[in-house]
Amino acid sequence: MNAGNLQKKITYKEKIISRVEKFNRKHKKLTFLGIAYAVTAIVTYNFLFYFYRNTKRFTALACLILFFVFSSSFSFPSSSLNISFASDISVETTNSVSSDEISNAEVAQSDAEFADQKDVDMKVLEEASESTNPDVSEADHMNPEKQVSLDDILESESIAEVSEDDTKAQDDDLLTKSDDVIFSSDDWKIILVNKQHPFPDNYQFPLGTISGTMRCDERIIQPLLEMMKAAASDNVSLIICSPYRDRNRQTMLFNNKIDRYMEAGMSYMDSYNLASQAVTVPGSSEHQIGLAIDIITDGYSSLDEGFANTAAGKWLSANSYKYGFILRYPAGKEEITSIEYEPWHFRYVGVDAATIMAQNNICLEEFWSIYVE
Repeated sequence: MNAGNLQKKITYKEKIISRVEKFNRKHKKLTFLGIAYAVTAIVTYNFLFYFYRNTKRFTALACLILFFVFSSSFSFPSSSLNISFASDISVETTNSVSSDEISNAEVAQSDAEFADQKDVDMKVLEEASESTNPDVSEADHMNPEKQVSLDDILESESIAEVSEDDTKAQDDDLLTKSDDVIFSSDDWKIILVNKQHPFPDNYQFPLGTISGTMRCDERIIQPLLEMMKAAASDNVSLIICSPYRDRNRQTMLFNNKIDRYMEAGMSYMDSYNLASQAVTVPGSSEHQIGLAIDIITDGYSSLDEGFANTAAGKWLSANSYKYGFILRYPAGKEEITSIEYEPWHFRYVGVDAATIMAQNNICLEEFWSIYVE
């Protein structure tokens, strides 16, 4: 018999112990270090050896997990129906929906899924989808009593409510340079409100009267007036048709949209998901915090892309930033804002921020990612 076959094979653990014993005999003061090395090496070896012996088991488990990951609906296809992502309804500032509700509101159905719902009345569905802007369905912009021109504001007593100090502060804001300005996330002028960022439950602001029943954050009334005066001096008419709106109206418009889709035969969840693409979910509209306004002009009262080709639309695009206003949902930024191009929708952010956004052709979401601390 070969003597080599009788020799007992030395294990990895025995090799480590033998090596550490030799080290400790030579370096008695470093005994602790040798023991620590032995423990670490043996534990690591046993851990890796365990996975090696169970390779098949862990491979099967990994495949099973991957199967569930790719078969689950972690991403949802957006609807290709001709439906606008409109941000045109609002709620009271003392109430806000939860983040889960906002997330659910972003879920959309694909055309293929709609095709499978044979009980859906496509004619009713088409009619429900025609109005991409909630104001279109409510026709506020067509109602002269719900429009405010420069003359209306100048004749209104409410303009006197803006104090001299407030006027001076606004004038200073109009003259402020945008260089070396630090933008804080706590600044009310640049608060980010969208589907992903609903305004806080405790958000408060001073609600002022523009004229009649038309209201907004009173801090933007003076720059709004200055902008309308400047446009008038260039023979351009600006008419406000949709500033601040409260929670009741926000909820009514959103629920009306859901009801119209349900009348077409869709389920409540499908109707909710689709309605959220056409109407801003309660709690995530800039109108409800009084910083957004919709603008029309003499001879053109439609809230659609055609407004961009009017003298008012062109003037606002070129000059609104000088007074602290931005075109909130510009063309080419739809994937960032989740809202389609709305040349009539303007938002106050202050002269400094508006100037930077105009000069760099960026939207508010991009501005936040770059400049806000």
